[in-house]
Amino acid sequence: MHFDLTEEQTMIVATARRFVYDELIPLEEEIEATGGLDPAKAKAIFDKSRALGLYATNIPSEYGGGGLSAVDTMLVEEQFGHTKDILIRRAFGNIYESLLAGDDAQKKRWLLPCVSGERTASIAITEPDAGSDAAGIRTTAVRKGDGYLLNGTKHFISDGLYSDFFIVSAVTDPAARPRHVSLFLVDKDTPGVGIGRDQKMMGLTGTSHVELSFTGVQLGPENRLGAEGQGLSLAYSTLGRVRLAQVGARAIGKACRLMTMMTDYANDRKQFGKPIGDFQMIQQMIADSVVDINGARLMLLRAAWEIDQRREARDWISMVKIEAAETLGRVADRAVQVFGGMGYCRDLPVERLYRDARIFRIFDGTSEIHRTVVARSALKRGAALWDIGA
Repeated sequence: MHFDLTEEQTMIVATARRFVYDELIPLEEEIEATGGLDPAKAKAIFDKSRALGLYATNIPSEYGGGGLSAVDTMLVEEQFGHTKDILIRRAFGNIYESLLAGDDAQKKRWLLPCVSGERTASIAITEPDAGSDAAGIRTTAVRKGDGYLLNGTKHFISDGLYSDFFIVSAVTDPAARPRHVSLFLVDKDTPGVGIGRDQKMMGLTGTSHVELSFTGVQLGPENRLGAEGQGLSLAYSTLGRVRLAQVGARAIGKACRLMTMMTDYANDRKQFGKPIGDFQMIQQMIADSVVDINGARLMLLRAAWEIDQRREARDWISMVKIEAAETLGRVADRAVQVFGGMGYCRDLPVERLYRDARIFRIFDGTSEIHRTVVARSALKRGAALWDIGA
């Protein structure tokens, strides 16, 4: 095992970190104050990021993306995680690898414009009565001729206001469980597509989370992504890497930013005539945070390595989802405690990072759901899940 970064990895990590701190973090306070990102500034950071090769790094180079391995993607995504969700989306893209399952015509119509930054997509799976239970959706796509009639509702659609089209899950054959769900590519301007309210959140300021409605939306066979009934397997197989990046890696990045702030403050802030970093209880919070971050990162990189070896990594992804999300929560809570009253004030970014941290234990499957995945696998596979010699 070799843990040193290659020269190329070191360069791309440094480039991403510098871009985040020079171009994106200075925009955060404005977004918190206004609730959004100015379109001209969004275009400017997109242009700069694309020029540096940081846009669509997760997409193979044959389609115009960065073509990074899973491990390299996680290294870069950790740097992205130092800033706000909306800035990550505008600067680096949010291109779902599910689009790679499309045929040539679909890739030309939906994937390639995303990679070039001409179009933006959101994934629309969650419903009011189907969150972690993706198989429990009620939106339907009923056969009509050689196409489909789409009806139903979705909510918590991240970036929905900004998106040009949606990757939508719908039941195509209720009797075919578990192969009863299919995925569809639905343009926002298709008749019958409705954009509902933007559901305001505790954190993630600037990112929209809209409700969607589909009323008699007519879709052709070209709108179906993958084979009929393949929706859940396609979503699970391609969204795993998204979970690692958008939850695992970014959570670790946010925790690292908080750690830098904590240690700087502990060295500078004086009480009773000496830096608070000299106090044992402060040292304990810092030490626990360092251990948490490094443990989560090693788990993340192991999961990414499993993907690069073309192995089934579902168990590892669930473990990372739990550990990285909860690590961020613990580090954010400690940061507020170390900063004391100032950590609770909106004058400093600690407060908003604390708010943003809470969602990581919920979206892309709650910690409880992922614990169920891990436990069931452990009961089924036994020591193979935890014993290096098994």
